[in-house]
Amino acid sequence: MGIFGRIKKKVIDIKNMPEHVAFIMDGNGRWAKKRGMDRTFGHKVGFEKIEKIVRHASRMGVKIVSFYAFSTENWKRPQDEVDAIFKILTDNIDRFADEFYTSNIKFRVSGDISPLPEGLQKQVINATEKTKGNTGLIVNIALNYGSRVEIITAINKLIADGVKKVDEATFRRYLQTENLPDPDLVVRTSGELRLSNFMLYQCAYSELYFPKIFWPDFGEKEFDKAICVYQARTRRLGGI
Repeated sequence: MGIFGRIKKKVIDIKNMPEHVAFIMDGNGRWAKKRGMDRTFGHKVGFEKIEKIVRHASRMGVKIVSFYAFSTENWKRPQDEVDAIFKILTDNIDRFADEFYTSNIKFRVSGDISPLPEGLQKQVINATEKTKGNTGLIVNIALNYGSRVEIITAINKLIADGVKKVDEATFRRYLQTENLPDPDLVVRTSGELRLSNFMLYQCAYSELYFPKIFWPDFGEKEFDKAICVYQARTRRLGGI
C-alpha cells in the first residue's frame, strides 16, 4: 500500500478503530486561492470543518482527535493572516465550549498559549475548565505547538525539578500531551509528505496517511477512507 493510501478495504471494522487520530490540517490557503478567495477564507472554512470531523469521530467510537491548528513556526506568516487565524479562534471557541459541554466532549489544548492574545487565552482556559468533567471524546487542539520546543521545554523542566534519572514514563509527564496516548493514525491533507514538527516523539509508531485533497475538502467520507487505510495495515510496533 502506498503512502497516499490505496484502499484495499472498504468496510469499517468498528472493533478495530484507532483510539487517537491526529490531523495536520494543511491546504486551507491554497484551497482558497484556487477559488479566487483570500487565504483567510480558507482558514475559516477549514476551522468549521473541525466540528464535522469531531461529530463523525464521536459517532465512530474514536476516543481522541487532535488538530494541528497553529504551530510555533506559523508566527512567520504575514501578520494579517496570523491575526485572522486568531480572530477565527476567538469567534468560535466559546461556541465550541458550549456545544462540547452539552455533548460530553472534553476540550483541551497542547502548546504554549501564553503568547496568544489575552482574550483568546481566557477563552481557551474557560473552555478547558468548562468541559474538564466530560467523559466522552477528547478534542485536543495543538495551538502554538511545536514538537522541538515541547521536547526542549520538557528537558529544562526535568533539570529544574532536579530529576536525576529519566525513563519514558517520567519524560511523558513533562510533555504537553501529558495523559494522552500516542496517535494511532496521523492524517495530513494536501499531499505534503512531512510531519512539520508535529508530535515527533509521540508519532514514533503512528500510521501515516497523506490524502492529496486540501483540508476544507476533507469530510466524513474522507475520514472513513482514512480509517479503512488504517485498518488495512498490519501494526507490528517493532515486533514480528
